[in-house]
Amino acid sequence: MKKPCQHHTHKKQELSTLTSRLRRESRKVTGPRSAILEILRHHPHPLTNKEIFAELPAGECDLVTIYRAIQLLEKLGMVKRFDFGDGAARFELVAEGADGHYHHLVCTQCAGVVKIEECFPAEIERQIATKNRFQAVTHRLEFFGVCPDCQK
Repeated sequence: MKKPCQHHTHKKQELSTLTSRLRRESRKVTGPRSAILEILRHHPHPLTNKEIFAELPAGECDLVTIYRAIQLLEKLGMVKRFDFGDGAARFELVAEGADGHYHHLVCTQCAGVVKIEECFPAEIERQIATKNRFQAVTHRLEFFGVCPDCQK
């Protein structure tokens, strides 16, 4: 029962749109924040703080600054944290007005990530909620396996 995840957004957000969101929240648009947003907007999958740091030009900022900036962006709802069970938090941009609802397929050997387009129908969530007398049920789902490159 495949269904495209209605929350997915494939359109790249413009950097000016992202920095405007920061300004609306009365936050400064610093060089490191702009650089982090620029990196995240060009990646199709979530990145760790260390991966973001590795993408920055040398001397742009330190790792602590990245951790603080990501924490702020998460608090503002501009990025969403993902945990793929390996102890490293990963972060991905969330379009304004979206909830960051995504599913992923993660390679257990190289940690490569593929965004999954399918999502559970809302009816399954309603059935689970009703059966267990829960309200406001949502879900997170990650699949794990070995990618084609690692199978070689």
